[in-house]
Parts: sequence; C-alpha cells; structure tokens
Amino acid sequence: MIQPLQYISQAPKSGTHIDAIEQVLKAGGKWIQLRIKNQAEAEILPFAKAAQALCESYGAKLIINDYPHLAKAVNSYGVHLGLQDMPILEARKIIGKHQIIGGTANTFEHIRQRVAEGADYIGLGPFRFTRTKENLSPIVGLAGYQDLMEKVKNAGISTPIIAIGGIEAADIPAILETGIYGIAISAALTNQTQTAAVLEEISSKFSIHSI
Repeated sequence: MIQPLQYISQAPKSGTHIDAIEQVLKAGGKWIQLRIKNQAEAEILPFAKAAQALCESYGAKLIINDYPHLAKAVNSYGVHLGLQDMPILEARKIIGKHQIIGGTANTFEHIRQRVAEGADYIGLGPFRFTRTKENLSPIVGLAGYQDLMEKVKNAGISTPIIAIGGIEAADIPAILETGIYGIAISAALTNQTQTAAVLEEISSKFSIHSI
C-alpha cells in the first residue's frame, strides 16, 4: 500500500540524511524517501544501507531516490525516478516486480506517461518553489492541482498521486480537497526541535480531511 504521508530526506543543519531520517522515524514516520543528489552510487550506498536498517527497525518503508541499482542492493521497498532519470521500464528490469516504482510528473501529459509506464505512484509537483530541488519544474500551485486532478478524475486514472514540493502543514487540507492521494514533506519536518509534535500536527490534517 502507498502511504499518504511521505518524508523526503534532506541533510539537517547539523548531521546527515540518516540523522534526519532517524528523527522522523522516532516521531512515527512510516514512509521515508532517501534523497541524496549529486553523489556517486558508491558514496550513497552506505547511507542507503543505514536508512534501510533503520526503516526495518521502526517498521517503516524506504524508497531510494534516483538509483534502481541501490534500491535492489539494499532491498528497499522501492525507488523513485525523476523526469530526467532512468525510464521506469528500464528500472523495472533492474529491480524486478517485488519493489515499487514512483515517478515524478509536472503536467497531465507526464501523469499519463507515468501511468502508461506502469508507475505504482506519481509524485506531482512542485506545489511551490523549494530550494530542495535543482532544475525545478514549473510551479503547479493549488489551482494547478485542482485542474490536474479534475483531468485525472475524468480520465479514470486510479494511480495514487502524491503532492510534493515546498508543502507546509497548513497547505495540506486544501491540497487534499483536490482529490490528491497523499502529501510528501521534506523541509517542514527537517531541523525541527519537536519533530513528533510537528508530525502529529501534519497527520491531524489527514484525519480532519477524512471526517
């Protein structure tokens, strides 16, 4: 099952991606994406192994960003691929059928492309400008999500779609109202001194929406 709330790692002001991931896991996070950019696979491998071990110990699922070979090597739950990364069909040949693949989209054509490629979920964004990503695609914004999710509904697309990119807790109810499946959070959960309280507040937005 695709979790509706995902944490995408970034290195905190003090520490590593693993420190940030462990903080979120301690707070109750259940879906983690290890996202380390601009480093060789061999350099990321120790982080992937450590993140996988941590996720297993906390009963959480790990997604590896960009690198299908690393996802296979550490037996993560899956891999997430950007628009400029390896095609999903090629990645599927590497990791096989038992791991899931997520794919980034920015437009409705991208969404249809990801569905045709067999993505297990789609990361749609960015919601707003974020310094987390280089080569940022055009901002989708709330109006963009409303338009795109209406097209998704009319097209009968059932692949889970996750909103991503600069999302804060206060944004979540309005984004969920568009019919989107879930939310990915990064900066809003990193560098927090009260991570559990912040995660609880974020999770409450989903509970309120479901009432």
